[in-house]
Amino acid sequence: MGADEEGKALATPEFWNTRYEKSDGSNPTHEWFRSFDALKPFFEKHLLTSKPADTNPRILHLGSGDSTIPFDLASLGYKNQLCVDFSQVVIDLMRSRSPADSGIEWKWADVRDMHDEISPGSIDVAFDKGTLDAMIHGSPWSPPEDVVENSGRYLGEVHRVLKDGGVFLYVTYRQPHFMKPLLNRDGKWEMEMEVLGGGESSFDYYGWVLRKGKT
Repeated sequence: MGADEEGKALATPEFWNTRYEKSDGSNPTHEWFRSFDALKPFFEKHLLTSKPADTNPRILHLGSGDSTIPFDLASLGYKNQLCVDFSQVVIDLMRSRSPADSGIEWKWADVRDMHDEISPGSIDVAFDKGTLDAMIHGSPWSPPEDVVENSGRYLGEVHRVLKDGGVFLYVTYRQPHFMKPLLNRDGKWEMEMEVLGGGESSFDYYGWVLRKGKT
Protein backbone atom coordinates (compact mmCIF):
# COMPACT_ATOMS: atom_id res chain seq x y z
CA MET A 1 0.00 0.00 0.00
CA GLY A 2 1.44 3.37 -1.05
CA ALA A 3 1.54 6.43 1.17
CA ASP A 4 -1.49 8.01 -0.49
CA GLU A 5 -3.56 4.82 -0.25
CA GLU A 6 -2.55 4.43 3.39
CA GLY A 7 -3.56 8.03 4.04
CA LYS A 8 -6.99 7.41 2.52
CA ALA A 9 -7.38 4.22 4.61
CA LEU A 10 -7.14 6.26 7.82
CA ALA A 11 -10.53 7.78 6.99
CA THR A 12 -12.26 4.38 6.96
CA PRO A 13 -13.76 2.44 9.89
CA GLU A 14 -12.26 -0.82 8.58
CA PHE A 15 -8.72 0.44 9.25
CA TRP A 16 -9.55 1.38 12.84
CA ASN A 17 -11.63 -1.72 13.58
CA THR A 18 -8.61 -3.83 12.63
CA ARG A 19 -6.35 -1.73 14.84
CA TYR A 20 -8.63 -1.77 17.87
CA GLU A 21 -9.34 -5.50 17.61
CA LYS A 22 -5.76 -5.94 18.85
CA SER A 23 -6.59 -4.14 22.11
CA ASP A 24 -7.89 -5.83 25.25
CA GLY A 25 -9.54 -2.58 26.30
CA SER A 26 -7.42 -2.18 29.42
CA ASN A 27 -4.91 0.25 27.94
CA PRO A 28 -5.01 2.66 25.00
CA THR A 29 -3.35 1.40 21.83
CA HIS A 30 -1.87 4.88 21.43
CA GLU A 31 -2.58 8.31 22.95
CA TRP A 32 -2.45 10.51 19.87
CA PHE A 33 -0.95 14.01 19.94
CA ARG A 34 -0.06 14.45 23.60
CA SER A 35 -1.36 13.15 26.89
CA PHE A 36 -3.84 14.93 29.14
CA ASP A 37 -1.02 16.11 31.42
CA ALA A 38 0.80 17.65 28.47
CA LEU A 39 -2.39 19.33 27.26
CA LYS A 40 -3.62 20.44 30.68
CA PRO A 41 -2.51 24.09 30.26
CA PHE A 42 -4.56 24.23 27.04
CA PHE A 43 -7.57 22.67 28.76
CA GLU A 44 -7.09 24.95 31.77
CA LYS A 45 -7.33 28.00 29.56
CA HIS A 46 -10.16 26.93 27.26
CA LEU A 47 -12.28 24.52 29.33
CA LEU A 48 -11.47 24.20 33.03
CA THR A 49 -11.61 27.96 33.70
CA SER A 50 -14.20 29.09 31.15
CA LYS A 51 -16.58 26.14 31.62
CA PRO A 52 -15.98 24.68 35.08
CA ALA A 53 -17.32 21.26 35.95
CA ASP A 54 -20.05 22.63 38.21
CA THR A 55 -21.71 24.27 35.18
CA ASN A 56 -22.11 20.76 33.67
CA PRO A 57 -21.03 21.58 30.11
CA ARG A 58 -21.82 19.03 27.42
CA ILE A 59 -18.46 17.89 26.02
CA LEU A 60 -18.16 16.02 22.72
CA HIS A 61 -15.05 13.95 21.93
CA LEU A 62 -14.87 13.54 18.16
CA GLY A 63 -13.28 10.30 16.98
CA SER A 64 -12.46 9.51 20.59
CA GLY A 65 -10.84 6.12 19.94
CA ASP A 66 -9.44 4.65 23.14
CA SER A 67 -8.04 7.91 24.49
CA THR A 68 -8.05 8.27 28.27
CA ILE A 69 -8.75 12.01 28.18
CA PRO A 70 -12.51 11.56 28.84
CA PHE A 71 -11.60 9.71 32.05
CA ASP A 72 -9.13 12.44 33.00
CA LEU A 73 -11.85 15.07 32.61
CA ALA A 74 -14.35 12.90 34.51
CA SER A 75 -11.89 12.75 37.42
CA LEU A 76 -12.09 16.56 37.52
CA GLY A 77 -15.87 16.44 37.77
CA TYR A 78 -16.94 16.62 34.12
CA LYS A 79 -19.83 14.16 34.07
CA ASN A 80 -21.65 15.17 30.88
CA GLN A 81 -19.40 13.78 28.14
CA LEU A 82 -20.24 12.13 24.83
CA CYS A 83 -17.58 10.16 22.95
CA VAL A 84 -18.23 9.23 19.33
CA ASP A 85 -16.25 7.09 16.92
CA PHE A 86 -17.04 5.23 13.69
CA SER A 87 -15.28 2.10 14.94
CA GLN A 88 -17.90 -0.04 16.69
CA VAL A 89 -15.03 -2.17 17.99
CA VAL A 90 -13.55 0.68 20.03
CA ILE A 91 -16.96 1.92 21.18
CA ASP A 92 -17.69 -1.53 22.62
CA LEU A 93 -14.23 -1.67 24.22
CA MET A 94 -14.60 1.71 25.87
CA ARG A 95 -18.11 1.00 27.11
CA SER A 96 -16.69 -2.07 28.83
CA ARG A 97 -14.00 0.06 30.50
CA SER A 98 -16.30 2.84 31.61
CA PRO A 99 -18.05 2.63 35.01
CA ALA A 100 -21.80 3.16 34.89
CA ASP A 101 -21.49 6.34 36.95
CA SER A 102 -18.60 7.82 34.95
CA GLY A 103 -20.74 10.44 33.23
CA ILE A 104 -19.29 9.35 29.89
CA GLU A 105 -21.51 8.08 27.07
CA TRP A 106 -20.03 6.09 24.18
CA LYS A 107 -21.85 6.15 20.87
CA TRP A 108 -21.15 5.06 17.31
CA ALA A 109 -21.18 7.96 14.86
CA ASP A 110 -19.41 9.07 11.72
CA VAL A 111 -18.27 12.62 12.50
CA ARG A 112 -18.99 13.63 8.90
CA ASP A 113 -22.71 12.97 9.44
CA MET A 114 -24.01 12.97 13.01
CA HIS A 115 -27.58 14.03 12.25
CA ASP A 116 -29.07 10.83 13.68
CA GLU A 117 -26.90 10.91 16.80
CA ILE A 118 -26.54 14.54 17.93
CA SER A 119 -29.08 17.36 17.89
CA PRO A 120 -28.20 20.84 16.59
CA GLY A 121 -26.94 23.31 19.17
CA SER A 122 -26.56 20.73 21.94
CA ILE A 123 -22.79 20.79 22.60
CA ASP A 124 -20.80 23.31 24.65
CA VAL A 125 -17.29 22.08 23.84
CA ALA A 126 -16.11 19.77 21.05
CA PHE A 127 -12.61 18.26 21.13
CA ASP A 128 -10.48 16.67 18.41
CA LYS A 129 -7.00 15.22 18.81
CA GLY A 130 -6.11 13.29 15.66
CA THR A 131 -9.49 12.81 13.96
CA LEU A 132 -9.34 15.61 11.41
CA ASP A 133 -5.68 14.78 10.81
CA ALA A 134 -6.64 11.21 9.89
CA MET A 135 -8.71 12.63 7.00
CA ILE A 136 -5.76 14.57 5.57
CA HIS A 137 -3.27 13.16 3.08
CA GLY A 138 -1.53 14.21 -0.09
CA SER A 139 -0.16 17.65 -0.90
CA PRO A 140 -0.76 20.29 1.80
CA TRP A 141 -0.52 23.00 -0.87
CA SER A 142 -3.28 21.45 -2.97
CA PRO A 143 -5.29 18.94 -0.89
CA PRO A 144 -6.99 16.11 -2.80
CA GLU A 145 -10.72 16.36 -3.45
CA ASP A 146 -11.60 13.75 -0.82
CA VAL A 147 -9.66 15.68 1.83
CA VAL A 148 -11.53 18.88 1.00
CA GLU A 149 -14.87 17.05 1.01
CA ASN A 150 -14.31 15.03 4.20
CA SER A 151 -12.90 17.94 6.20
CA GLY A 152 -15.67 20.24 4.98
CA ARG A 153 -18.42 17.82 5.96
CA TYR A 154 -16.79 17.21 9.34
CA LEU A 155 -16.33 20.86 10.23
CA GLY A 156 -19.86 21.62 9.08
CA GLU A 157 -21.15 18.98 11.48
CA VAL A 158 -19.09 20.33 14.37
CA HIS A 159 -20.52 23.78 13.70
CA ARG A 160 -24.06 22.37 13.55
CA VAL A 161 -23.93 20.55 16.89
CA LEU A 162 -22.28 23.36 18.87
CA LYS A 163 -24.35 25.87 20.78
CA ASP A 164 -23.96 29.53 19.86
CA GLY A 165 -20.75 30.59 21.57
CA GLY A 166 -19.62 26.97 21.80
CA VAL A 167 -15.99 26.12 21.12
CA PHE A 168 -14.18 23.51 19.05
CA LEU A 169 -10.77 22.64 20.52
CA TYR A 170 -8.48 21.03 17.95
CA VAL A 171 -4.93 19.77 18.53
CA THR A 172 -2.68 19.04 15.57
CA TYR A 173 0.95 18.85 14.50
CA ARG A 174 0.15 20.26 11.04
CA GLN A 175 1.48 23.68 10.14
CA PRO A 176 -0.99 26.53 10.75
CA HIS A 177 -0.60 28.08 7.28
CA PHE A 178 -1.82 24.81 5.75
CA MET A 179 -4.61 24.21 8.26
CA LYS A 180 -6.20 27.65 8.42
CA PRO A 181 -7.71 27.47 4.89
CA LEU A 182 -9.17 24.01 5.62
CA LEU A 183 -10.54 25.00 9.01
CA ASN A 184 -12.34 28.15 7.95
CA ARG A 185 -13.19 27.82 4.26
CA ASP A 186 -16.70 29.16 4.86
CA GLY A 187 -15.69 31.93 7.25
CA LYS A 188 -18.02 30.60 9.95
CA TRP A 189 -15.60 30.53 12.85
CA GLU A 190 -13.92 32.99 15.16
CA MET A 191 -10.44 31.46 15.31
CA GLU A 192 -7.32 31.61 17.42
CA MET A 193 -4.28 29.39 17.60
CA GLU A 194 -1.48 28.83 20.07
CA VAL A 195 1.75 26.86 19.94
CA LEU A 196 1.64 24.07 22.50
CA GLY A 197 5.28 23.10 22.25
CA GLY A 198 6.66 19.70 21.49
CA GLY A 199 7.20 18.37 25.00
CA GLU A 200 9.29 15.23 24.66
CA SER A 201 8.96 15.27 20.85
CA SER A 202 11.12 17.20 18.43
CA PHE A 203 8.34 19.29 16.88
CA ASP A 204 5.59 21.60 18.00
CA TYR A 205 1.89 20.96 18.35
CA TYR A 206 -0.75 23.59 17.76
CA GLY A 207 -3.95 24.20 19.66
CA TRP A 208 -6.78 25.76 17.68
CA VAL A 209 -9.82 27.34 19.28
CA LEU A 210 -12.76 27.74 16.90
CA ARG A 211 -15.72 29.58 18.35
CA LYS A 212 -19.21 29.47 16.89
CA GLY A 213 -20.88 32.86 16.67
CA LYS A 214 -24.59 33.51 16.91
CA THR A 215 -26.59 31.93 14.11
